[in-house]
Amino acid sequence: MSSTTDKLKGLANEAVGNVKQAAGKVTGNDSLMAEGKAQELKGEAQRTVGEAKDGVASVVDKVTGKH
Repeated sequence: MSSTTDKLKGLANEAVGNVKQAAGKVTGNDSLMAEGKAQELKGEAQRTVGEAKDGVASVVDKVTGKH
């Protein structure tokens, strides 16, 4: 998966997770709130992976002189 794909999927999971948490809070559904939090955390991890890939690519470009 490309860094951009990781970041976009991460942002999408964070957004959906936040919506689920809000819906769970409004309806008093603790299970939905927990599911939303888990999805938000998954999204944060995906986004971090994408950002790390960008960082590694930048370092490789500098080392190889492709900046």
